[in-house]
Amino acid sequence: MLIFFKLLGSLALLMFGMKSMSDALQKMAGPQLRHVLGAMTTNRFTGLLTGTLVTASVQSSTATTVMTVSFVNAGLLTLAQAISVIMGANIGTTLTAWIMSAGMSFDISIVSYVGFFVGIILIYMKKHRYVGDFLFGLGLLLLGLTTLRMTGTEMDLGHNASVLAFFSSFDPQSFWTTLLFLLLGGVLTFCVQSSAAVMAITMILCSSGALPIYQGIALVLGENIGTTITSNLAALSANTQARRAALAHLVFNVFGVIWILIVFHPFVNMVCGWVGYDVEMEKQAVSADVFAANAAKLTFVLAAFHTTFNLINASILIWVIPQIERFVSWVIKSKNVDEEEDFRLHFITAGFMKTPELSVLEAQKEIQSFSERMQRMFGMVQELLNESSSLTGKKQDDEKFNKLYSRIEKYEGISDNMELEIAKYLEQVSDAHLSDETKGKIRAMLREISELESIGDACYNMARTINRKYTAKQDHFNEQQYSHLHQMMGLTEDALTHMNKLMSGRKESYDVNRTFNIENEINNFRNQLKAQNIIDINNHEYTYAEGTVYMDLISECEKLGDYVVNVVEARMGTRQREV
Repeated sequence: MLIFFKLLGSLALLMFGMKSMSDALQKMAGPQLRHVLGAMTTNRFTGLLTGTLVTASVQSSTATTVMTVSFVNAGLLTLAQAISVIMGANIGTTLTAWIMSAGMSFDISIVSYVGFFVGIILIYMKKHRYVGDFLFGLGLLLLGLTTLRMTGTEMDLGHNASVLAFFSSFDPQSFWTTLLFLLLGGVLTFCVQSSAAVMAITMILCSSGALPIYQGIALVLGENIGTTITSNLAALSANTQARRAALAHLVFNVFGVIWILIVFHPFVNMVCGWVGYDVEMEKQAVSADVFAANAAKLTFVLAAFHTTFNLINASILIWVIPQIERFVSWVIKSKNVDEEEDFRLHFITAGFMKTPELSVLEAQKEIQSFSERMQRMFGMVQELLNESSSLTGKKQDDEKFNKLYSRIEKYEGISDNMELEIAKYLEQVSDAHLSDETKGKIRAMLREISELESIGDACYNMARTINRKYTAKQDHFNEQQYSHLHQMMGLTEDALTHMNKLMSGRKESYDVNRTFNIENEINNFRNQLKAQNIIDINNHEYTYAEGTVYMDLISECEKLGDYVVNVVEARMGTRQREV
């Protein structure tokens, strides 16, 4: 029982160490990784290389895959570019197998203790705490590997009669045995959610002499399938492009398994020859030391097979990426849903929230979509004002007006839902260990969505004012009032357009003074109209009630302009003004 818990504990150390390393590297280089993925995927070959290098750096193919899918959602990468990056991620993740094979073969515990010592110093220095987190994670990873190696030695599976009898009951030359262990590897990887943990178990079983190499290789193949099942299940709640990218990952690995099964034994024997492992050696025919030395090479055989398999698979499929893209697009078809009839976040997908850097990117794209929706809502308000001017009493006119007013009501509900959903998502992100820069971004985004929702409220207030006037069958505004309303709404539309340029671009290239100039124009025009309104009422140009409705619309436009400035200030990182 003690050995069993040591095995589980060392696997937990290994998994947590890898996660800590990956998270620390992404905190150190998150924005740079995003820029690299966006810039170095000009063609399928650079995409493959980028996926390989990024995955080898962050030690997580899942992180690279999720980052890539997020970029597809955001429109920064095409599906074809994403497929090449995912192929590269499969190659990059093989570095993990080499690290583990080294850890299983040599005593590297001293490196882990050095990592702990230097790591804790850097963590307390604050300035270099992410480097410290990385070294601490590396120390945990290496300590986990060392403990696994020692536990495997203590278990002495090579001399355990029941274990040997179990594995020897399977014919290593049988195709069905290979298929069974492939399935077992996939199921285990799916259950523990870590291909590294299953790879570690496989290495222990093989290096102890308990598990024949053919079954061990079959488990490794199953791990490749198991990791894609996880991403496909996570993508079920995501959008169409995310599901297609996840399916492409599955197609890539399934194709590789199919061709490797055709040449399975010759291919494994070839890799064993490269490493110097004798497949034919039997335990009874040689001394215990010779057999143990031969079995110790099995960890390197597994790593060499993993690398060779993924390299060959990528070199074959990189030429048919357009065909893979067409296939996954044919399997997963786009859904044409009218967004006014169906509220759904486009970029934020709960199943894909893995790292703070990616989560912030997704939230930024969702806020951009929120901002564009609010401008469309204001456009509907302008259209509603034009419709209200008819007052013909015809049934079809009333139906058209009511339908447009209902759409604005629906948009107001959408703005409330978007604010709540994005805020909830950002709260989940803020629970993670974040850099100071990321914390600042999240605070700014929470302020942005609050102000955007206020824009939606202002639009709805204008629509309700127009609806009350229309329902009461009040007289039209006079020509001058309509002219002033259109002029004020035109200025407000300019403010919204300029705001959306900032939301969709880089703030370094944004002219913030243009926003303040438009706001000053709106304020000055509102003050001018307010004074003129009192004069016109005294001169009996229109009634006091009509003047009140008129100024309500003008005032809401001015408030909306203030909310726009607050959104811009939040994005630019400046102070908030009073509304």
